[in-house]
Amino acid sequence: MHPRLAADLARLPDLLRTVGLSANDLLGRLHEQPVVPPLHLPGPGPLPEEGAGLAEALTEFTREWAPLLSASAGPRYLGFVTGGVTPAALAGDWLTAAADQNPTSALDGAGPELERRTVGWLRELFGLGAAHEGAFVSGATMSNTVGLAIAREWLGERRGVTVAEEGTAALGRVRVLSGSPHSSIGKGLSLLGLGRASLVQVPVLPCREAVDPEALERALAGADGPAIVVANAGTVNTVDFDDLRAIAALRERHEFWLHVDAAFGAFAALSPDHADLVTGLDAADSICVDLHKWLNVPYDSAVQFTRHRRLQTRVFQNAAAYLGPLGETPDPVHLTPENSRRLRALAAWFTLRAYGRDGHREIVQRNTACAHALGRAVEAIPGLRLLAPVRLNVVCFTLAEDPTAERLADLAADLKDDAFLTPTTYAGVPALRAAFSNWRTTEADVHRLTEALRNALGRPAPAP
Repeated sequence: MHPRLAADLARLPDLLRTVGLSANDLLGRLHEQPVVPPLHLPGPGPLPEEGAGLAEALTEFTREWAPLLSASAGPRYLGFVTGGVTPAALAGDWLTAAADQNPTSALDGAGPELERRTVGWLRELFGLGAAHEGAFVSGATMSNTVGLAIAREWLGERRGVTVAEEGTAALGRVRVLSGSPHSSIGKGLSLLGLGRASLVQVPVLPCREAVDPEALERALAGADGPAIVVANAGTVNTVDFDDLRAIAALRERHEFWLHVDAAFGAFAALSPDHADLVTGLDAADSICVDLHKWLNVPYDSAVQFTRHRRLQTRVFQNAAAYLGPLGETPDPVHLTPENSRRLRALAAWFTLRAYGRDGHREIVQRNTACAHALGRAVEAIPGLRLLAPVRLNVVCFTLAEDPTAERLADLAADLKDDAFLTPTTYAGVPALRAAFSNWRTTEADVHRLTEALRNALGRPAPAP
């Protein structure tokens, strides 16, 4: 064994304690450090010929790189719908790396069964029936792509071809209908050979991002045979929800595959005040849910649900002499594009076991309350304008006068010590959006952001 490896192995317990202290220091500074620190990058250097060992590597990382990382795990990182990492999820992730399991084959340990049971808990969390079976993937983009891949196979079956064997050329023209599709939908269609041009944007309801069900029915009537419908349970800009029940009811008159992008909107099911937004989710043929958003587990983690496991295994089955047979309970290797990956389910298992439905409901309700509080503050600050109602956990707003992309970028830059917000465009208007999904965020963070907005705009707080 190389002497550096042997030395680190001999000192591993002490070294891991040091790493734990370093991680604790990093997390302990989240409340006060700039959310996006200025970049003063260390100079590049060649690959070391002789390594320095773990202790020296940790020292260098702590000195040169850790201070430059964004506080994305913290309470005021409000961009991209990024959750943090609950204490239990962090423990699960550390143990995931320590155990270093590839859970795709039942020939090697209990990893696949742990994933199945965790998927079962997630199915209960989102109020789905037993017909929905799930698999872990890397994120919403891959979850959407897997759902669309199964939908592609379903379309082929309707047209008398097996796309998994014959390719997309045998399928002919495909129409994918959606009101406000996430950018990952087009990316997935490109990857699957269906093409971005197959995506048809259907008119939405007035002053909404939700699809107009009547316009969707007209589009389905004009489709040449069965189609794919991508519905939204929570759009990116305003967390708008398509009427899933009304869309599912259209299957009485039209034949289509219903895929629901519920990347973070599925968590509305946990809130009694918002659960009606996802009524009808169980009727979907496939569902995308992103776990490193509102479940607050580390990147990367998402789950993909479908009612059509037979078609899923037809697409993703992996025939090799060293793997087990497909069987009635397929191993994960037959369910997604990956043949090997980490045991993503363990972090989710830990946080669900540690905090249960009730703990995660509290996170959702607190984040939602924070979003509504910021929405009220935006309406009260002269110089700002709320662009859409706060429906769940995202606040979309702009400048009241001259809302150019450049001025909003300047505003976001002024806020970076106190909060990180991402730019967007809503109804043709440049805007900023604040997405609340971190388990640490409280009303105190909303107050700090509100004061930062007032200061950036030169607007003093009103007298008490």
